[in-house]
Amino acid sequence: MQPMINTVLDKFPLYQDRQFVPETIDLTDLRAIEGLFERLLALDIHSAEVLVQWVLDRSELEAALHERGAILYIRMTCQTDDAKRVQRYKDFIETIVPATKIFEDRLNKRYLQELKRFSMDQDRFSVYTRAIRTDVELFTAKNVGLQTKVELLSQAYQGICGSIMVEFEGKERTVQEMGKFLLEPQRDLRERAWRALSQRLLKERTKLDELFNQMLELRNEIGKNAGFLNFRDFKFRSLHRFDYGPSECRQYHDSIERLVVPLWNQILRKRKAQMKLEQLRPWDTAADPFGRSPLKPFEDVKDLIEGCREIFSRVDKDLGAQFSEMAGTGLLDLVSRKGKAPGGYQSTLDECRKPFIFMNAVGIDHDVRTLLHEGGHAFHALACAHEPILDYRHGPMEFNEVASMGMELLADRHLDVFYGKEDERRSRIKHLEDVIFTLIWVATIDAFQHWIYENPGHSVHERRKVWLTLHERFNGDVIDWSGLEDERAVLWHRQLHVFEAPFYYIEYGVAQLGALQLWMNSRQNFKKTIQDYRNALSLGGSRPLPELFEAAGLRFDFSEKIIDPLMKEVQKELTRISG
Repeated sequence: MQPMINTVLDKFPLYQDRQFVPETIDLTDLRAIEGLFERLLALDIHSAEVLVQWVLDRSELEAALHERGAILYIRMTCQTDDAKRVQRYKDFIETIVPATKIFEDRLNKRYLQELKRFSMDQDRFSVYTRAIRTDVELFTAKNVGLQTKVELLSQAYQGICGSIMVEFEGKERTVQEMGKFLLEPQRDLRERAWRALSQRLLKERTKLDELFNQMLELRNEIGKNAGFLNFRDFKFRSLHRFDYGPSECRQYHDSIERLVVPLWNQILRKRKAQMKLEQLRPWDTAADPFGRSPLKPFEDVKDLIEGCREIFSRVDKDLGAQFSEMAGTGLLDLVSRKGKAPGGYQSTLDECRKPFIFMNAVGIDHDVRTLLHEGGHAFHALACAHEPILDYRHGPMEFNEVASMGMELLADRHLDVFYGKEDERRSRIKHLEDVIFTLIWVATIDAFQHWIYENPGHSVHERRKVWLTLHERFNGDVIDWSGLEDERAVLWHRQLHVFEAPFYYIEYGVAQLGALQLWMNSRQNFKKTIQDYRNALSLGGSRPLPELFEAAGLRFDFSEKIIDPLMKEVQKELTRISG
């Protein structure tokens, strides 16, 4: 049965009445949309005030288009086996998006021309202008069609992943449902589940490798068309990474290897001893090391929603009220089911300025963390909903992820909503261990992506070999992968960012370090930390990245001088909780 929850997405009232876009416009009608862009381009701009209003009219049009695309994407990912939903999203990607990219470049150039005639408030528009200058430098019409092809391949990846079902224990199960068995105390059951899932994923290996090769070829061409030696350098510029580059990423990789990998290996050795195993295998890393039953925070998704609402209310009553409104108005689709795309995300409906949360809950501890995480993104969207300029309602991803990862850690003290004292302790230990692993996994994925795009023309065999080398470098030698080389070689296939959002991953590492600083601040003064957090979220993307961190009381830094003390604090806390 198809979900009904997202049928309400078209019915939310606009955040404010439209001033430029007609109320009755069909936002899938290309000619109507082109007419509005032409009106903007033809407008007589004769003063700075008119230029400011022109920017706001442009924001209104782009917000309406973004919302239409977001709704189509949400509906497609909620049911990837619905051919009509898939086709509607495909039509939008093939028809509307390419045309708007051409017009956006023309509008960008018009804006820069008008800046030569009229001066704008530097403090207000400096970030906006910097981004537009960069986009103008990067744009070439030759890339529009190529980028559309990549988007369609991304849709194909969603379809492949959404269709994967595993026959296990007499029942057809989703990938997310299979993950539950890896938490069970019976080692034989865990191993059988791990192998069943891995073997099913291996069946898609050739298809996914071929799909990725097509993406790779297109992206390499996109980078060259824009005048770059490789796609990596192009992508860093297009992501508006003004405050760090590839060299800082390599510094992050090296620091993680020196400071975090040894701590992770220490945790794994302790687990191996606790489980009394001669060899720690991949199916032994998620289950409770003392053989206790998996944490079961809720039976029904309604209980997950109510529990997280209570946690958000304890963190801040206004956040609790915001989440309650989301739950009550159809802005959550949380249940795992056949045909649903994998993973979880928060998407903002830019015209009504409402957040939507998508995930695949199956009743495990990780589900609680995921909803707290996506809730942080939702609060970020709501905090800057007042901002009239669309670009400023979306912050840089490095700080967007502080909003979500920070919320996970700020909410950590309130897990008694779901657990008794002992299970709460177990959940907190698991979370801090996951934080450590996240930093390592980010280094692994990011280093892999750097190699991929620095070495165009490589073969699938070469890519496999490099992946295995990097996985060994960052994941140590405590886990025994003998006999599982094929399964290990395709672990990266599960990381959708590599397929759909290249180089969008280092942000998680940068943000995790920011979130840990937020956590440390909260233990000194929780009320002030929440106030700083919310104030920083309200800035959206209107300030440079280091200033957003500073507004939240954090340092934008991912070198050893930040990583080392944070890891020592996490290790100290793990020791304290473990007793």
